Amino acid sequence: MKAPALILTALALFTTSLVQAQKFAYVDTEAILEKIPEYKQAQDELDALSVKWQQEIETLYAEIDQLYKKYQSEQVLLTEDMRRERENAIIEKEKAAKALQRQRFGPQGDLFSKRQELVKPIQDQVFNAVQQLASEGGYAVIFDKSSDLIMLFTDPKYDKSDDILDRLGYNY
Repeated sequence: MKAPALILTALALFTTSLVQAQKFAYVDTEAILEKIPEYKQAQDELDALSVKWQQEIETLYAEIDQLYKKYQSEQVLLTEDMRRERENAIIEKEKAAKALQRQRFGPQGDLFSKRQELVKPIQDQVFNAVQQLASEGGYAVIFDKSSDLIMLFTDPKYDKSDDILDRLGYNY
């Protein structure tokens, strides 16, 4: 009877010592990226491209709207062939506008590609610095405070965001 209790106690002590030996930390990648000037420049460039492309698409839709209004006002005067021709022209223009919208803002569109080109290398640098910090510091886990992971409490002494900025050369 005493042997199982002794084994259970030893197992509990062993598990507790393992948990205590692990080191945890967290970083705030959002705050880190905001302090990197290249990231801000990349975001500004992406925002400008997005606005430009959105205006381009809105111009196309305005042209389509004008064509449709003109068609509606002249519809009674047009022959059947002319009506079909104008309707097809409007439909084709709408298809072209939707295709351009997908090309610019779709899941694999121009904005996504540009974001990969401009932002991903910076994010990779941060990720590599986090990995280096984890391996050198012996951390079992480093959480990202800015992700969807819910952190109900964070002790600032475990925040390693400044260490990452130091490694990247951005803390002055």
